[in-house]
Amino acid sequence: MTIKYIIKMRKPLKLNWIKICLMNLLIVAAFGVLMRYKIGFEFPFFNQKNLQYAHSHFAFSGWISLLLMVLIFCTIKHQISYHTKLLFDKIFSAFLISAFGMLISFSIQGYGLFSILFSTLSVLISLVFCSLFLYVTKNEKKLAGKNWMYAALLFNILSTLGTLLLSYMMASKKIDQHIYLASVYWYLHFQYNGWFFFSCVGIFINYLKEKNIILNNENILFWIFFISCIPAYGLSVLWMNPPTWIYAIIVVSAIAQFYGLINFIYQFVLSKAIKILRFNTLKKILLLFVSISLFIKIGLQLISTVPAISKLAFGFRPIVIAYLHLVLLAFTSVFLISYLYFKELIRFTKLSIGGIIIFISGILLNELVLTIQGIASLSYIVILFVNEILFSIALIIFWGLILINTSGSLKEE
Repeated sequence: MTIKYIIKMRKPLKLNWIKICLMNLLIVAAFGVLMRYKIGFEFPFFNQKNLQYAHSHFAFSGWISLLLMVLIFCTIKHQISYHTKLLFDKIFSAFLISAFGMLISFSIQGYGLFSILFSTLSVLISLVFCSLFLYVTKNEKKLAGKNWMYAALLFNILSTLGTLLLSYMMASKKIDQHIYLASVYWYLHFQYNGWFFFSCVGIFINYLKEKNIILNNENILFWIFFISCIPAYGLSVLWMNPPTWIYAIIVVSAIAQFYGLINFIYQFVLSKAIKILRFNTLKKILLLFVSISLFIKIGLQLISTVPAISKLAFGFRPIVIAYLHLVLLAFTSVFLISYLYFKELIRFTKLSIGGIIIFISGILLNELVLTIQGIASLSYIVILFVNEILFSIALIIFWGLILINTSGSLKEE
């Protein structure tokens, strides 16, 4: 092994992978633009459903899951050996290959042999990551946010049951519509509300601990969210008309999560974290945006416990898409980009600031138009030029990400 190679490998892994993840988000946005263009205009190439599969799978794997793995790894990076770091690096590389494999295969064939193989591979690699992280941290008592991260890994594994069932039905061509939908919502719930949410909270609490900020009752809040997460799956399948006692548990779980969020925000304010962190205006805006997005998300979950509202929401595609984008873009993606700024892994340059403002503006416009379209669809009112408007908004989001990726704002150490 040459000295040049050793020096190259000693460069912080997190910075290289952050660059890759941000570029992957740009690819996700590019597919979003293409899908919106196909809806609004003529474009004979590619199947729209296949593009949707590729877009969603790559957003989950190539962008969010990969970056969450990297950021979770960064919480223990300085406590592990160099060889263990390289092992994590190989896991990230394999996961990235599986993500691009899904992007290409889903685009070409939809659910088929290769897309199912790459999907299965990503699941197996996730299991390897979870196992290695658990093994490395099993005796680590000072890791802040450890319980949240462990729960995130558990829910990530749990969500794969939905993926495996979906892959089996697609491969065997034996599709029961109810089981199919229940499997989709199982996967989405334990990804969004499990793996994504608990990972974000875990690394954020770890960040607060680095700044000597400790939230009171944090362990109680963890158990509130953890215990309520599993029955909260029922919110996605109320159309199956569960028995009254199960419905009651689902309602209680929704109330518990709303209470947990209010209490979490209260404890954060009580800790005077904003004053201690000395956030500038943009960081405060990002934190507020993420908080409001999460509040709306959990608030909508609580409202959806009303069966009539739940049926309306799941019965109109624009409303479903608006909610999914609220979770995936407005909360999770903005939080991750904000976290990179909070940790100062991204510098504040004119281009990066402009990029994040344009990106957030595009997300707000996207949610606004989709919400208006969804409400209008309840009365079967057609919004003129809505597809062209959504295509323009997709371009705005794409442009914001181009600026972030080309701003040269990533810190080199």
